[in-house]
Amino acid sequence: MGLVLGMAAALWALGWAMKVPWRTRATLVGLLFAATVLANLVLPEGNALRAATGGSARDWLVLGGVAGLVLAYRAGLARLRRRAGPSPAPEAPRPGAVGAFGAAELDRYARHIMLREIGGPGQRRLRDARVLVVGAGGLGSPALLYLAAAGVGTLGVIDDDTVENANLQRQIIHSDDRIGMPKVFSAEAAIRALNPFVAVRPYRRRLTEEMAADLFADYDLILDGSDNFATRYLVNRAAVALGKPLIAAAMTQWEGQVSLYHPAAGTPCYQCVFPQAPAPGLVPTCAEAGIVAPLPGVIGSLMALEAVKALTGAGAGLGGRLLIFDALQAETRVIAVRPRADCPVCGAGGVAAAGRGA
Repeated sequence: MGLVLGMAAALWALGWAMKVPWRTRATLVGLLFAATVLANLVLPEGNALRAATGGSARDWLVLGGVAGLVLAYRAGLARLRRRAGPSPAPEAPRPGAVGAFGAAELDRYARHIMLREIGGPGQRRLRDARVLVVGAGGLGSPALLYLAAAGVGTLGVIDDDTVENANLQRQIIHSDDRIGMPKVFSAEAAIRALNPFVAVRPYRRRLTEEMAADLFADYDLILDGSDNFATRYLVNRAAVALGKPLIAAAMTQWEGQVSLYHPAAGTPCYQCVFPQAPAPGLVPTCAEAGIVAPLPGVIGSLMALEAVKALTGAGAGLGGRLLIFDALQAETRVIAVRPRADCPVCGAGGVAAAGRGA
């Protein structure tokens, strides 16, 4: 039998090398098998050719039966696959989608949906929400990443800066290969890589008084991660005028603070708590005083956490309370803050009062 099997293998290999179609190769092997069986049936016992090809047709018929069963099984399996049709394509991400969650989204957000305080309705509110983050630096980096991971459906980010090498010690949304890229586009790339179900709106510009109202009007919640008092006061004025909740934070060296400001819901605004900007030079910048790398991650993550709570209605937020975190001493304090009647933004005669009068 070895001689015939060797000839069959040689025929198959030679046909493969010459790129002969597999059906033709199978036909040649089948003819060799038929000739072998016929020789063992016709030639008398003791014949040299019959002896060289096994001496008995029975063994060849058994071998042929096994091969036939295998081929029949493969043909039947292929037929079933054709009847079943092609496998469904993987679910395509739908940034800013509406309607029911797809299977991929349900799997992605399962740990949120399991939380009693969020559940399916809360996750839907996150997907339907539009959040604007002012600044894609130390605070904006972790806030944007966690809001994207949490499934906030639309994220806007405004910043006119570009990624620098010195940013990478703490601004974790950026990477070394994106040095020189505008921060908003670097943040957009990171968010899309993390969660393709999120729609990203990058605004490469500096926030101004003229554009703030139109920009903020399209969002449900504002997060301020800017690094100067002029921008913070501008963000606060625009948010109060439109009745939008604002989560603002700041940090330096080893300490950071965060709160939710929403006068329309009875809390103070940012300028109630910080009536005046400190004198020039009194509060040094991060470039002047330094900052420990993980601190922006802690405070920025708290901003994202407060945003998730505000959007889903979970738990008690920081409205009317200022959280202060001292990383060097490992201490956290929460102090009460109240609206000021003489606040030029939300008090009597301020922009909020003017809006109510209108």
